[in-house]
Amino acid sequence: MGWAIALHGGAGDIPRSLPPERRIPREAALRHCLDIGVVALKANKHPLDVVELVVRELENIPNYNAGRGSVLTTAGTVEMEACIMDGKTKKCGAVSGLTTVVNPISLARLVMEKTSHIYLAFDGAEAFAREQGVETVDPSHFITQENIERLNQAKEANRVQVCFL
Repeated sequence: MGWAIALHGGAGDIPRSLPPERRIPREAALRHCLDIGVVALKANKHPLDVVELVVRELENIPNYNAGRGSVLTTAGTVEMEACIMDGKTKKCGAVSGLTTVVNPISLARLVMEKTSHIYLAFDGAEAFAREQGVETVDPSHFITQENIERLNQAKEANRVQVCFL
């Protein structure tokens, strides 16, 4: 049996009308993440390890609306979420309301593998992250100039933020 990999950088698309200095790095980042996944799959890594590896990379790239680069709340803060599922066992883990966890996908996997829970949120999820020794940072780490600009544009237009990668 073969394998397949699909990934995306969040809601929206990368419009051709996006200036090249913003479009090209986004396209390159997706190719980079795809390459990481392909290499891991060819090395016979467990599918969950591959998913976590690729999503962690996306969370670390500020061009995408996950982790560093998340869409801001109206208060200008970040509240991240992630979930992961093992298709074979149907076990899953999810987290939300995270403000300091560098890689929410890894915390979601820990919820799946180390607790009897499926979902942890806000203070409970943050406390679990600390208990598990998951990397955390100051919430300002996740805020980028681009996200601030997008939030300000949404507020000025009195509309919901639309994330065009």
